[in-house]
Amino acid sequence: MANIRDIKVRIDSVKSTKQITNAMKMVAASKLRKSQDRILKARPYADFINTMIQTLQFKNKHSEHPLFEENPGDEKKALIVVTSDRGLCGAFNSSIIKEASNYLKENSQVDIICIGKKGDDFFKKHDYNVIKSYINIFNEMDFSISREIAFNIIELFTIKEYDKVEIVYNEFKSVIQQNIILKQILPIVPIEDEDVPLVDYLYEPDDYTIMGELGAKYINVDIWRILLESSASEQGAQMTAMEAATDNATELIATLTLFYNRARQASITKEILEISSGAEALK
Repeated sequence: MANIRDIKVRIDSVKSTKQITNAMKMVAASKLRKSQDRILKARPYADFINTMIQTLQFKNKHSEHPLFEENPGDEKKALIVVTSDRGLCGAFNSSIIKEASNYLKENSQVDIICIGKKGDDFFKKHDYNVIKSYINIFNEMDFSISREIAFNIIELFTIKEYDKVEIVYNEFKSVIQQNIILKQILPIVPIEDEDVPLVDYLYEPDDYTIMGELGAKYINVDIWRILLESSASEQGAQMTAMEAATDNATELIATLTLFYNRARQASITKEILEISSGAEALK
């Protein structure tokens, strides 16, 4: 058994770690609430754009815009991988990287666009073709970032650099649950909803221009929503991981305190025995 001083140092060290993990849990909880509020505000706008696109597609089945046009030939793809910039969030990053790695094994001719430092570090280290990286964008979430990402992928798609653009990210469900989503970004496939009323919109200029404008807005908002989902998922995962770490630290402190008391008691008992033995020897 370690001596009393070593155990005391270890207890102090674990207490310091517990304070850090508890503080990180509280910070993650605060950021999570902000992310959830942003998601709730973004959804109505995204849903309405989706409704308008569905309506226009239904009315103009023979007027396809390039953003909606499927390419039946050989597909060269781009995969957007959304991870976090930091660790200490459980399996949040490893799950995404594993899903992306499995996708890359099953698909050839795939270039990677990384959002988040963890994914960027992994895929560059393993010599994948990373064509673009977006690092440290989650500290100050801004819509201009999603607009820049959307503009870049739309440009690559429209000049036929890629036939399909897909994205893999963590969708926020709850603090303890995040779902890994792999979905197609381009060409645009609106979410089908049978309850959507097919309103007879009056619009100008022509339907082709309107489809292009709505398509670009749809991509902007979808990328923004995905970044918000990923940010909320990261904070939820970090909150859960730090709560578990805090609980483990509490248990470890209790165990070390027990060892400390036992060692101290053994030390006192040993001293008493030595004093008694010395007094007995002097008789």
